[in-house]
Amino acid sequence: MRVPSRSPGHQPGSAVASAAPARRLPPAAGRRPGPEQPDLAAYRAAVAELLVEVGALADAPSTTARQVLLDQRLREPAIAAVLDATPQGFVGARETLLLEMARYQPNTRSSAQDLTALVRIYLLSRIDVMWWRDSPTFLTDGQVDTSTDLVDLEWLRRRGLLAFRYQEQPATVLGRGLRAVRRRLRPDATPRTAGVRFRRARREVIALLNDVGREFAAAARPGTPPLWVTSLARSAEHQYRLRRLGYAAMVPSGHCLGWAADVELAWYGRFGARDLLADLLLARQEAGELNVVDEGQAWHLCLAPTAQRRFRRAYEAEMGV
Repeated sequence: MRVPSRSPGHQPGSAVASAAPARRLPPAAGRRPGPEQPDLAAYRAAVAELLVEVGALADAPSTTARQVLLDQRLREPAIAAVLDATPQGFVGARETLLLEMARYQPNTRSSAQDLTALVRIYLLSRIDVMWWRDSPTFLTDGQVDTSTDLVDLEWLRRRGLLAFRYQEQPATVLGRGLRAVRRRLRPDATPRTAGVRFRRARREVIALLNDVGREFAAAARPGTPPLWVTSLARSAEHQYRLRRLGYAAMVPSGHCLGWAADVELAWYGRFGARDLLADLLLARQEAGELNVVDEGQAWHLCLAPTAQRRFRRAYEAEMGV
């Protein structure tokens, strides 16, 4: 299977600019990156090659050899160009990766099931950070809850304006208990996910998820559940909370900028639709619409800046605003 690709800053600012109807971008085969833009196809290919070498040095005695390998490979032009364009710059991004690897402890909560997955998630998620390096970070939970740049999904869901599903994290002990009972009674009725902590997202991201949801529903076999979203905008405060719990929550993160979301993949294997959804997402990445990161059970998506205007206009057209 193809290897897909997978964010802090200042305080949240004003609403983002407008965007266009939800039509798919033309294939990216003939497009070349602008003079100031890193070549993302070359970056992803170089990362894929690096992951093979990291996998061969994944055992504990190879720590020094891994560091030497990373020192060499991260300096390759295709990789260095992206890392240098992130807010941390090349040195900061490199040091953060080495520190993440030094601290890594596998656990059942983390999407990084081994060191190779950790490196993949970190490096491919740097595309998000590079794209949106000038976007304000949501530092606290309160900023996510009150930002006018974000929309409450529940208001839209109740009006039938969403083409995807989600479930919120239970806020009380009773709620968590009821969730556990439902899972015991119907273990595969919904994905095994904690649910979204914040049910808020940028307008452009909502339009993107609606577009993906409609495409998936049209292509999947009858009876396949709708697209399921497992995470949306988050605060940096919550990102560090997730890290303390053992999750592979990268810092900086596209979630804390409001431009990223996670969608369930593994659960759709029960319906013979996992590969279909994966292919749909990868096709959008190849078209330059998304950055995609394989995180195992769920895949991380980040909207490309070049698609922002189009999806803002799509949101306005769908919602009648």
